[in-house]
Amino acid sequence: MAPRRSSFLADFQAFINKGNVVDLAVAVVIGGAFGKVVDAVVSLVMGSLLTPALKAANVDSINAWPAGAVIVALINFLVIAFVVFLIVKAIEATKRKEEAKAEAAAVPDVQAQLASAVTRLADALDRKGL
Repeated sequence: MAPRRSSFLADFQAFINKGNVVDLAVAVVIGGAFGKVVDAVVSLVMGSLLTPALKAANVDSINAWPAGAVIVALINFLVIAFVVFLIVKAIEATKRKEEAKAEAAAVPDVQAQLASAVTRLADALDRKGL
């Protein structure tokens, strides 16, 4: 019975050591921390933009409406989605800049390539006697 248990533990250890599981664990931890930042942004948006608009419309609270909790959840979702969209756009812009720099550094000298091709062509024509 001991070898079976050892095999089970070895399988479990192999599962845990896979990169995807570790990456997922890191993502969950960072997501939890990021959730607090998003909550703060949502509270800021709700407090600075939505509350004055509701007061101007003589509405005390959306939660008092029959479907108020759903409306608040939808508003929170839209604000969270927008904040995540902005963050992803910023990260993509940074990656594009880095890729452009790497690509610019990796682009070979076109003039040198053209000169080399012309030289090879001239050599080939000389060898053929043309």
